[in-house]
Amino acid sequence: MPSTILHVRAETKPLEHRSAITPTIAKKLVDDGYTVNVERSPLSIFDDAEYESTGATLVPTGSWTEAPSDHIIIGLKELPKEDFPLKHTHVQFAHCYKGQGGWDTVLGRFHHGKGTLLDLEFLEDENRRRVAAFGYHAGFAGAALALMAWAWQLTHGKDEPLPGVTAYENEAALIKDVKNAVQTGKGKVGHLPQVLVIGALGRCGSGAVDLCVKAGLEDIIKWDIQETKVKPGPYQEIVESDVFVNCIYLSAKIPPFIDPQSLASPKRKLSVVCDVSCDTTNPHNPIPIYDINTTFSSPTVPVKLPSGSSDDLALTVISIDHLPSLLPREASEAFSSALLPSLLQLKDWKNARVWQQADKLFKEKCATLPEGAVDGHAELVANQS
Repeated sequence: MPSTILHVRAETKPLEHRSAITPTIAKKLVDDGYTVNVERSPLSIFDDAEYESTGATLVPTGSWTEAPSDHIIIGLKELPKEDFPLKHTHVQFAHCYKGQGGWDTVLGRFHHGKGTLLDLEFLEDENRRRVAAFGYHAGFAGAALALMAWAWQLTHGKDEPLPGVTAYENEAALIKDVKNAVQTGKGKVGHLPQVLVIGALGRCGSGAVDLCVKAGLEDIIKWDIQETKVKPGPYQEIVESDVFVNCIYLSAKIPPFIDPQSLASPKRKLSVVCDVSCDTTNPHNPIPIYDINTTFSSPTVPVKLPSGSSDDLALTVISIDHLPSLLPREASEAFSSALLPSLLQLKDWKNARVWQQADKLFKEKCATLPEGAVDGHAELVANQS
């Protein structure tokens, strides 16, 4: 039986240093009989040399587009915005199943190329728990940037945004910088920030809480579904905290946690929101006070406050949708290791429950494509033939 060929594509999103398949996991796949092609990646935290000793084959950056259609393309973040139909089976996060902006364009490319999307966000075990997720490191990194932003406002003024950040080599280096920042902020106001985390019992929320603890904070308010189901939002408790970190998994429409009107409260202390969940273009986003994703090079976006709000206290939002890339090596190793049992089933993925379920969901979502999107892609295919 011929070997199943996995093609690990290079990430193209700016400052995306993670990899879905680390050198450690590439070797395990090769040892199990897979052929693993890894694109040379100028962004990856993992050097090409780290893959060379695994038995994987290094191939040119971006060469996945020319790979035979039976190769399985594995990546992390969404593909670059192109128009050509997709013929391969892709394993990745596509961010197109919850009504996000442009979802129909993304799915239409798979539909008309006769390709398949096996979305990593929706891989579940028998207990309907995600088999692998970056949630912990997303929460950890998001809380770290939120605390840096809080301190930066105090030391540099409300009109000067937090400057760009780059990936850290390890967790210890990140924690050192966060500790220094919050202590500097404390020197300005006489106290460390009060942080409210919603979704605190999940992977993402536990990462956010752990970062706050390691940074030396004591006033950490931990909310989960028990607290939010008692009463609907908006929540005054958020407005009266210094920092709010949103870590929920949004699966249905819910009342907003905060909204422009609630920000007019005279008791507002809130100066930084980190929306780790980052449902920016989701029509049910529970934090409807911003509408763009931020980046590592420009981490914050200012919020336009309602009339009557304090002019002395600014409010900024962090909405970076690949936060774990702040700690790319540790985040990648944890994710790739958790994904390994599922990866080992790719040689017969159509008969493996976890991948069958992902394929079924893909087909269900394709069935909801609007006629206009379908017709547009059909015309595109005709023009390219």
